[in-house]
Amino acid sequence: MLDIKLIQNDFESVAQSLRKKKVDESLLEELRAISLELKSARLVLEPLQAEQNSKSKLFGVYAKEGKDVSALKAELSENKAKIADAQEVVRALEEKLEALATIIPNMPSPLVPDGEDENDNVELKRVLEPRVFSFTPKEHWDIDSAQNWIDFERGVKLAKSRFSVLKNKAARLERALINYMLDFNRTRGFVEVAVPYIVNRETLMGTGQLPKFEDDLFKIEGEDLFLIPTAEVPVTNLFRDEILTKEELPLKMTAYSACFRKEAGSAGKDTRGMIRQHQFDKVELVCITTPEQSEAVFEEMLTCASDLLTSLGLPHRHLMLCGGDLGFSAAKTVDLEVWLPGQNRYREISSVSNTFDFQARRAKIRFKDEGKNRLAHTLNGSSLAVGRTLIAIMENYQMEDGTVSIPDVLKKYM
Repeated sequence: MLDIKLIQNDFESVAQSLRKKKVDESLLEELRAISLELKSARLVLEPLQAEQNSKSKLFGVYAKEGKDVSALKAELSENKAKIADAQEVVRALEEKLEALATIIPNMPSPLVPDGEDENDNVELKRVLEPRVFSFTPKEHWDIDSAQNWIDFERGVKLAKSRFSVLKNKAARLERALINYMLDFNRTRGFVEVAVPYIVNRETLMGTGQLPKFEDDLFKIEGEDLFLIPTAEVPVTNLFRDEILTKEELPLKMTAYSACFRKEAGSAGKDTRGMIRQHQFDKVELVCITTPEQSEAVFEEMLTCASDLLTSLGLPHRHLMLCGGDLGFSAAKTVDLEVWLPGQNRYREISSVSNTFDFQARRAKIRFKDEGKNRLAHTLNGSSLAVGRTLIAIMENYQMEDGTVSIPDVLKKYM
């Protein structure tokens, strides 16, 4: 959540920054109006409180001088009633402003480029050259091996569209990828954690999925509980409403989980294959740092995810997201896009984001620094989306006879 004091004290700078993220002007106007109304209400309250304090001190003076205090008591009683009314107005406006702030996205870092959408993202670099095929490479669902690896029809039968069943070597490859990714991340200093796949409303509020994106989540009927859209949610919230020590930071964690998303805004997109599923597996990186550490840790997470792709022999590129394509909680994001020869294009396989203190303010994640409590910075990144990695291996390692070879680093896991 944005700093309420910053919104009130420097609204124009906040609004200008949010325009870079394409926040609706009507929302900014509402934010401005409530902010000004609250400022005016406080200007009414503060003189009344000052008057109450100064007149309360007169009791001692009147007592020494033997003066009648009945008129003073009446004045203070009347003023106290005015204070109560003014405080109620301020309280109601503060609640209104805070509720509105929960649906306002994070401000982008000054390093984030301007842009309207994904077409304006900036390519930073490419890693590994795509393989040159002696035949026309197929998309993953058309590769001969896929007929015994992925069962789309039975996935639909068991649930609905955008579900699939992995069989035989694909099921083993998925398990191998999960184990390899977690082992790889542990060698880079990330502590492995295993977390619930069902979380409460406060947890999703803490990382910014609620209240704005409730329609994208699978809710448990009759409970105020939800299936997680990513392990970022429970792992970050492990430290919700806690005060850490500066010496504990940075906290670097990795977790495997299944992820569940309604994909409400993706009707008609990637309807074939496994690119966009309602249920998918992902290995996540989550870090909690001091503000001074967060940029260095961001680069460390990005390097870890990129090196993981390189170790699998998968060509990929780094993209800095522009303001118009930046996620709700992110102040800065670099996507990793893997090369899919069957599609003849790069597709997202990882996003590494620094949210600065945005999530920490919502989740009250703090650390003690020289006796003072400060907000931490939180970071998250995919390392990697397992299903998309499996697809990338199928397409990049496909052979002309329809078989798929396996990256050397995975063979011991198979």
